[in-house]
Amino acid sequence: MSQILIDRLLETTIKKGASDLHLHVGRPPVLRLNGRLRELSTKILEPEDTMALAKSICPEKAQIDIQERGGSDFAFAFTTPDGSASARFRVSVYRERGNMTIVMRKIPVKLLTFEQIGLPPICRELCRRPRGLFLVTGPTGSGKTTTLATLINFINENMDRHIITIEDPVEYYHPHKKSLISQREVGNDVPSFSDALKRALRQDPDVVLVGEMRDLETISAAIRAAETGHLVFATLHTTGCQGTINRIIDAFPVEQQEQIRVQISTSLLAILSQNLLARCDTEGMVAAYEFLVVTPAISNLIRENKTFRIDSAIQTGKKFGMQLLDDHLGQLYAEGKVTSEEAVDKARRPDELADRFGVRLNRPDTEKEVTPNERGTRV
Repeated sequence: MSQILIDRLLETTIKKGASDLHLHVGRPPVLRLNGRLRELSTKILEPEDTMALAKSICPEKAQIDIQERGGSDFAFAFTTPDGSASARFRVSVYRERGNMTIVMRKIPVKLLTFEQIGLPPICRELCRRPRGLFLVTGPTGSGKTTTLATLINFINENMDRHIITIEDPVEYYHPHKKSLISQREVGNDVPSFSDALKRALRQDPDVVLVGEMRDLETISAAIRAAETGHLVFATLHTTGCQGTINRIIDAFPVEQQEQIRVQISTSLLAILSQNLLARCDTEGMVAAYEFLVVTPAISNLIRENKTFRIDSAIQTGKKFGMQLLDDHLGQLYAEGKVTSEEAVDKARRPDELADRFGVRLNRPDTEKEVTPNERGTRV
């Protein structure tokens, strides 16, 4: 294995339109295409192969982290040898069972519009708010980073703001447009999310993006920033709007939870909970959204610890652009964009959605067995 091979693998990843490249000992390289894992028809990787591949792309700091901590995360830029295509990758290199493993996620270069990713139109109005907390949630790989990049780009193009982003690592690059933008990378520019957030409040920001609210300190700092007159965008690995609010409250000690409910009820603007599904009408993926806009009625539910009624409030709040995830999944299925199996798999209440579709799903039989010939893709 050599630098030439990593070039070929990354070139294949770009040309196939894959979202991820996996390099594990004991398996050929694997691409994630339209949400599915597909092996490449090449040699099975040996320990020395993944070690050489890791050394060919790891910066010196990452190699030190791997030796001391067993893993490292960093961003990596790549251009094909003929210059026909380029991409940036978010790379995670780690040891498992003594071997080196590499996972590379392709970061789209092109910033997308609200229409292209299907964001609710009311998001434009929310981006113009002078203060508040806007949360984008969902599992890993659900497109949260792309959604946040779209929101930040909209502000950057249309408003004169000072935007500070705190990311690990920096993924989308945002040039200065109508706004000023400062992109800070955890590990290189600042030691942690919480520390960067505290410092950001002394840097005259109008908008702050927190790549991930990982711990109690960061959650507290984000809420405080939203309360003190800043528009704050942040992500959480939660599913559903109701579950997101409960997750934030439960992160605090019991004696602080009543106070946090009050703070969230006044500072929270909206929650966009999303998931990605493989399309059946064309190649690629489509996003399904659950969307909550905090109205006075929902603010009261949060403050009075009645979050169990939020789903009902979303159903009755369609005039504000609100929708439940399962309702959007039903819409995507009705439009012929996704299969019933894909929609039910991603649903919050799969049995109810299957009944709505009038289908009975025997999941073990819905997946056609993939033969090696069908699975393999040549480099």
